[in-house]
Amino acid sequence: MTSRATDLDVFYQHLRELERTCGGSRRLDECDGRMGWPRRGVYFFFEPGELREDGVTPRVAHVGTHGLRPSRATLWKRLSQHKGPSGGAMSGGGNHRGSIFRLHVGRALLSREPTWSAGIRASWGVGSTADPAVREQEFPLERAVSEHIRVMPFLWLEVDDPPGPTSDRGRIKAGAIALLSNFDRPVCDGPSEGWLGNDGSPTIRESGLWNVDHVDEVPDPAFLDLLESHLKRQSP
Repeated sequence: MTSRATDLDVFYQHLRELERTCGGSRRLDECDGRMGWPRRGVYFFFEPGELREDGVTPRVAHVGTHGLRPSRATLWKRLSQHKGPSGGAMSGGGNHRGSIFRLHVGRALLSREPTWSAGIRASWGVGSTADPAVREQEFPLERAVSEHIRVMPFLWLEVDDPPGPTSDRGRIKAGAIALLSNFDRPVCDGPSEGWLGNDGSPTIRESGLWNVDHVDEVPDPAFLDLLESHLKRQSP
């Protein structure tokens, strides 16, 4: 049985190869839907200032996918939900009710900065929809969330398999989160002291990730072989 530290090194070796096949990482503030995205995939977000223990290698701060239940969701549609709109009345904002990533970042910003209004604090994360007046009230925080997420570099891996909880996309996402998470285990590649997630929920703070699902699971190194097999299929 290999150690978690060894498996993490293998994981990041795969991401270095993924970066090559992607032609480098991208940031959402540079992206749109016309950039040849695969239909389905898994994505890995990094964060400025967040490094592995070697002090050089960027560490993954969020792992995601989409459409694990039957839906018409695509990789870009999911990424665009994290990005938020770049035009219209709410340009630069977003909808945290459609992106749990945005929800968690917003909660951390609320915790870190005491000057946010009581109205935003009361409505943030409440309900699956909100009326226009609430959305307008929340817009300043949505914009701050967008500013944070849009500059986070990310990589994407094409995994075009059918939706389902046992899909390869689901297994890679769950396996990567479980391996990366420091929740209730010795810390490997922990977050920096200034990481925004330190102001998030206890789960986010302890795991070092903007994820809450799978952070308490035992890492299954078999996902690394699955990751590698799909990586070999992704052309540069």
